[in-house]
Amino acid sequence: MADWDVVVVGAGNAALCAALAARESGASVLVLERAPEDEGGGNTRFTAGAIRTVYNGVDDLRALMPDLTDEEVAITDFGTYTSDQFFDDMFRVTQYRCDADLAETLITRSYDTLTWMRGKGVRFQPIWGRQAFKVDGRFKFWGGLTIEAWGGGPGLVEALWQSAARQGIEIRYSSRVLNLLYDDIKVSGVRVKTPNGVESIKAKALVLAAGGFQANPEWRTRYLGAGWELAKVRGSRFNTGDGIRMALDIGAAPYGNWSGSHAVGWDYNAPEFGDLTVGDNFQKHSYPFGIMINAEGKRFVDEGADFRNYTYAKYGRVILNQPNQFAWQVFDQKVTHLLRDEYRIKRVTKVTAPTLEELVGKLEGVNPQAALAELTAWNDAVMTEVPFDPNVKDGRSTRGLAVPKSNWANRLDTPPYEAYQVTCGVTFTFGGLRIDGNGQVQDVDLAPIPGLYAAGELVGGLFYFNYPGGTGLMSGAVFGRLAGTEAGKAAMEGTTRAAE
Repeated sequence: MADWDVVVVGAGNAALCAALAARESGASVLVLERAPEDEGGGNTRFTAGAIRTVYNGVDDLRALMPDLTDEEVAITDFGTYTSDQFFDDMFRVTQYRCDADLAETLITRSYDTLTWMRGKGVRFQPIWGRQAFKVDGRFKFWGGLTIEAWGGGPGLVEALWQSAARQGIEIRYSSRVLNLLYDDIKVSGVRVKTPNGVESIKAKALVLAAGGFQANPEWRTRYLGAGWELAKVRGSRFNTGDGIRMALDIGAAPYGNWSGSHAVGWDYNAPEFGDLTVGDNFQKHSYPFGIMINAEGKRFVDEGADFRNYTYAKYGRVILNQPNQFAWQVFDQKVTHLLRDEYRIKRVTKVTAPTLEELVGKLEGVNPQAALAELTAWNDAVMTEVPFDPNVKDGRSTRGLAVPKSNWANRLDTPPYEAYQVTCGVTFTFGGLRIDGNGQVQDVDLAPIPGLYAAGELVGGLFYFNYPGGTGLMSGAVFGRLAGTEAGKAAMEGTTRAAE
């Protein structure tokens, strides 16, 4: 049986941050990844790479993104995103349910963690085009989200893998951890299924960072509810809740919003699991500039309730609850230049028509008469006297509709019209394990389990009902670094005591 100071289960953003942090203490570190190498990296590989962080002005951003030119800064309003704003967003979108201690750790360590990642070779860039629109020659960032990893999620994983290799961290692929080695007092390793059979690996400390249970249809139906087995999975097919299960099996405390998940509008004909050749582009997130109608031809949600990154993670659930689990997003030519790049890929479920009458006839699964009546009523209700501005909540609303649209309302009157069919794509689940302020997993008596730490999607208590865009990668990095640091410290202290 091999001996390691720290074993990390998983190989995505949270896991690799944990591995790098543990290595800083001098610990020997082994990373066990269930997926084969070409599918490794967890959900991180499938993300667009947006990361939400506190910053107090453009100088903070330039420190993280030194490639920013003076010309780019001159035509851009980056604004600020203070810790108070981050706290407000976290509490508001989670309906004041998020664990205050976890939120404080996330927010107060966000910028410092990105600085640390930059020191490990991770590069960042502004989210041009997805979080800022050019109006009157000037970009304005909105929604508190300004930064993305260079190369998106795949670029982030590649940078972290390279950093791990430089630090002498071993990553073993096709290595599924089956259960923890536990003597009713402390965790001392794992049992792993590999292509060569099952083996036990001993460790002085263990970090679980193996994702949520979103790729497990049985667990989705058990915990999220009836119908959730019908959702598409946006990311890795390997995130089936193994890390959560093996911790619960030894008495770890479950925590958080177990019936909640991050779920978005996702192309209706996307495959069952994420496709790395398409990445995040099956998502369809420009709905604030159009309208969504269901199979009954009815609008069912306020598409302009808030900026996209404060609503997209909860609207997947709303779409799943519609008849036959789909909706059509409808736009006209006044706004198609604002649609994100994901609307222009080859693998997209799209129809176009020169008139609304023809369009509704092409919307598969939709009652065309009801849809045309809905679109006609919509056009009559738009407050055209209010100026349209995609960079701010412009108050351009509707009058007299059962389901209002609070911002960015536009008449559908400029052909050709475009419509995109979406269903629910689940990103990650919100329920998971309870950790303390050191990233250590707690048992059902709320005492820390010696030797066991956790980070990433399988930590519960941070997100409830909804999620501010870009917080998942930031959470994975912050809590991965925390768990790895503490696991490394515990392992090395144990080594020192043993030597004495």
